[in-house]
Amino acid sequence: MANRRSFLKNSSLLTLSLPFMGELLSGTGDKHLSAVGIQLYMMRDEMKRDPVNTLKQLGKLGYTQIESYNGDKGVFWGYTGKEFKRIAGDSGLTLISTHYEGDSKGYEKTAAEAAEIGMKYLIYPWKGPQKSIEDFKKIANEFNGYGAICKKHGIKFAYHPHDYAYKKIDGEIPLDVLLKNTDPALVDFQMDFYYAVTEGQDPAAYLKKYKPRFRLSHLRDVMKERLPAGSDEESACDLGQGIMNYSSLLALAIKNGMQYFFVEQSRLFQETAMQSAQYNASYLKKLRLT
Repeated sequence: MANRRSFLKNSSLLTLSLPFMGELLSGTGDKHLSAVGIQLYMMRDEMKRDPVNTLKQLGKLGYTQIESYNGDKGVFWGYTGKEFKRIAGDSGLTLISTHYEGDSKGYEKTAAEAAEIGMKYLIYPWKGPQKSIEDFKKIANEFNGYGAICKKHGIKFAYHPHDYAYKKIDGEIPLDVLLKNTDPALVDFQMDFYYAVTEGQDPAAYLKKYKPRFRLSHLRDVMKERLPAGSDEESACDLGQGIMNYSSLLALAIKNGMQYFFVEQSRLFQETAMQSAQYNASYLKKLRLT
């Protein structure tokens, strides 16, 4: 993954008080996430060493859903899809989705394998900056094709926009072009709240304007004192340690159709990935949605 070096332009949106229409999940009237997920890219070193034990630890921390990615050993970490589903299930984890960067032939194969074990999504993770808006319109057509392949196999396709998708080209925001030129019946989106905020955009506005296109999310926080431009590390921190008002943002996200929430911590400061996973799981389990 490339470093993300663009920074917050307007944080006032994070103080909004927004309504919540989710399910009542406790007898006290408090509203919480019904499931907490994690992107395995965050745990990539641990997964490469010992995938079985890593999944066990994540299950013990309280995670119930996982999202994979297409690493050196494939999206199933060297196992068959059925084997990996069983291993994850033994730890109380459900494999919801995976990031997969491929072509039509690859999507045919991977969509069939994913559907066979009950996965919900294949997600295209990275296209990179483009030279023109026309390039993004071509990408939209490509995504419609991948969406049709996934639909044929009974699963869904989504795209995960990074920072470049919010940077204007020819006076237009590429993400807006992708949203307008993809078929809502074929293409969903995964919002990384961090990128929306650090690129000066209002994630709440996107959630409401394009309801219910943003069905999945990645969660991390934005540092209160952000690193200077050109720093090797991202200006990210564990949930609850930065400026993000996730209590309101996630409530609004659920109201507007978001279903899946995956922790993906990219900057580890004096902690291991597992320690960060533990902290973030604890934060989300206690988080009251308002």
